[in-house]
Amino acid sequence: MKKRVHAHRIFGAGALLALAGFALGFVLFLKEIEQQPPAEVSHAQGMVVLTGGADRVADAIELFARGYADRLLITGVNQAITKTEIARLNPRSRDLIECCVDLGYEAVNTIGNAREARLWAEQNGIEPSIIVVTSNYHMPRAMAELRHEMPRYDLRAYPVVALGMKEPGWWRSAYAARVLGTEYLKYVIALARLKTSSAAA
Repeated sequence: MKKRVHAHRIFGAGALLALAGFALGFVLFLKEIEQQPPAEVSHAQGMVVLTGGADRVADAIELFARGYADRLLITGVNQAITKTEIARLNPRSRDLIECCVDLGYEAVNTIGNAREARLWAEQNGIEPSIIVVTSNYHMPRAMAELRHEMPRYDLRAYPVVALGMKEPGWWRSAYAARVLGTEYLKYVIALARLKTSSAAA
């Protein structure tokens, strides 16, 4: 009986430590994603934008049009979207889109985005630096997957902050809590998977 009680106490203490670690990690995650896009970003050979957020592609094209990269990949594009459609939505950058923007249709998740980005960089001889554009809450997981696929590259984060996330205390809303909680859980799972695969290599 005493052994059983002792085991339960050990299990309970372990569970509390795990919960505390998870909560601390979430606080650090929130602190990381609160960063705004850098005021200045140095020129890179390539730029990759991961689809999924309303402002990601528009911000990436604007940054690209200002000359911060030589070639741009939009990864995870819907099969129905063409360069013509993207150019229509960004008329001032029409010529640039036609010549120097590539669309990746294969990726269906962040893992696929990272693989698509690596293949694109290899096929186009793009190295060593790439600017990564995605939503701020998605950036930690995106960078983890990209660094796993492209360890030799200089990857530079350019987080896009959605309009609703620019107000003080934005993370207290039910919608934001759901988005952030889900993304943090995916991030933790991704880190565990990547560490496991690295250890097995």
